[in-house]
Amino acid sequence: MGAARRLVIGTTNAHKGRELSEMLGPYGFHIQTLKDYPNALEVVEDGDSFAANARKKAAEQASHLKCWVMADDSGLEVDTLDGAPGIFSARFAGATAADADNNAKLLAELADIPWEKRGARYYCHIAVADPTGLVCAESWGECRGRIRTVPAGNNGFGYDPLFEIREYHQTFGQLGPHVKSALSHRARALRAIVPQLEVLAASDEWR
Repeated sequence: MGAARRLVIGTTNAHKGRELSEMLGPYGFHIQTLKDYPNALEVVEDGDSFAANARKKAAEQASHLKCWVMADDSGLEVDTLDGAPGIFSARFAGATAADADNNAKLLAELADIPWEKRGARYYCHIAVADPTGLVCAESWGECRGRIRTVPAGNNGFGYDPLFEIREYHQTFGQLGPHVKSALSHRARALRAIVPQLEVLAASDEWR
């Protein structure tokens, strides 16, 4: 791919930024996050889907910063809750909710739901926009699992201590970053978008 290309990850979430940096670094990209840009926009996530939010975050931030931006919108969809919390995953328990608050609310919502009906999926949509704000690449990924009745593990963030991977009988909070980087919704979406990024970089679109 030649010299490293600068790619700004459209997040101030330290956990997410680190996760994406570790996954994309080997492909020759110089990764930054919005924490490197004090003048970054505060994009309002008012889309009606993960895809709409990801596109908006990538396009508006790229146009503002005049550089390539990758943004994702991710969340948890619980089958018996008709897909909730969905696009409201980060603020399920309120606009200023912490992970612990969201986890507590989810457990309360599922208090009477039997084990066999606690299926869920993590979903991620990724969009990459060029410095003009044009979305040039998109991908998505999902990871199926189920929701535990009590948290387990201290790794990860968000709903990871509750999200159990059936095949491992452990949560993302227990499995740790190496397993998560192979199985997660975000990892799968990233693997799907890397070939598109390589094509863009090879064609000298990356300026």
